[in-house]
Amino acid sequence: MRVIAPGKLLLAGAYAVLEGAPALVVGVDRHAVADGARRASRPTPEVLAAMSAEDAPEVDASALREDGQKLGLGSSAAMLVASLGVLAARRGEDLAARDVRDTLFDAARRAHAAVQDGGSGADVAASVHGGALSYTLSPKGARVVPVQLPADVVIEVFWCGSPALTTGMRARVEALRERNAAVHAARLLAIADASVAAIIAAGADDARAFVAALGQGADALVALGRDADSPIVPPAQLDLVRLAAADGGAFLPSGAGGGDVFVHVAPRPAPPRLRAAAEAAGMRHVPIHVDRGGVRLVS
Repeated sequence: MRVIAPGKLLLAGAYAVLEGAPALVVGVDRHAVADGARRASRPTPEVLAAMSAEDAPEVDASALREDGQKLGLGSSAAMLVASLGVLAARRGEDLAARDVRDTLFDAARRAHAAVQDGGSGADVAASVHGGALSYTLSPKGARVVPVQLPADVVIEVFWCGSPALTTGMRARVEALRERNAAVHAARLLAIADASVAAIIAAGADDARAFVAALGQGADALVALGRDADSPIVPPAQLDLVRLAAADGGAFLPSGAGGGDVFVHVAPRPAPPRLRAAAEAAGMRHVPIHVDRGGVRLVS
């Protein structure tokens, strides 16, 4: 019995999702693979928060890494969801059923938040459901709605070559809130507005408006990083943001930024000059596509 769970890309709504704004997250075809026939030798803290060590299956997350380093594709969430998927499959539950997935998401979200000291849970949702999702937090919980991405957009991923420390950047953004609440609110509102616009454009199958909204989100993240004195978009990637915009595309961090992976979204593949600039900045193109299946059994 083997269960796979996809990693994720956060395309819009970073930081603002924690304030109740909708985020746009997609599952990707880099998976954590849980083997129900083998007991985990070293379960992750997230897995141990959700189940006993005796129940934890062995999980291979090598597809979510490059050169032994995390890519920033939500590997801890994917490993947790795949592990819980094995337990559900052992009970004879259908992993494709909505009620089973809702229960699995709730359990994974609680365990992941307990270990990660909060977080939005958007990566957990992507690992459970796959595809593109509008993800919104509220006092009543999380609202997850499938979204169809525009047909005429190309999503490409570029890895910075080193992992980012998300907690450190979140701390700097929180420090901005304490230092200047008005600026903090304005920056997060701009991120939220861009995310809403991207979700609306996706629903209308409007590729041009979708890319433009993601570009607005990139600019909003640049502004937040500047005001919070946080490397959300480091200088080398800032040049790529501008280069993509000049060519009618968008280049932005997936999630909190600072490293990990960046995403290029446009009506066409990234132009040669952007690829060359990314390579000169020490970035590597990583072949990744949207995974629409979510958590599931595989033979």
